[in-house]
Amino acid sequence: QAHLAESGGGSVQAGGSLTLSCAAPGLSRNCMAWFRQTPGKEREGVAVIWTIGGATFYADSVKGRFTISRDNAKNTVSLQMDSLKPEDTAKYSCAAGWIGADRQLLGRCNPFKWGQGTQVTVSS
Repeated sequence: QAHLAESGGGSVQAGGSLTLSCAAPGLSRNCMAWFRQTPGKEREGVAVIWTIGGATFYADSVKGRFTISRDNAKNTVSLQMDSLKPEDTAKYSCAAGWIGADRQLLGRCNPFKWGQGTQVTVSS
């Protein structure tokens, strides 16, 4: 069964950078997304990329600091996170989805499969 596998989490000081990667071999989808969640808070969509065309969408909280990219040949999606802040601390998960009509969803990407997540901790 196809699954998602994230890597690249860790600890970094404020102002630093991390890159998260997500492998999705053999999984049909037309959008990929990164979400994050901290205890007691709702899951937040961080970034979305359409696998066809490469359109990207970002939450306001990360615009200008995070960059999502994909390598369709390798079935991977990455999230480059720069200028990290303590408030970026969270468990980050990638998700595979299908583009739908719901404009409430970031990039209209409706996820159907999730990775297990990787922890990112930013210290001040």
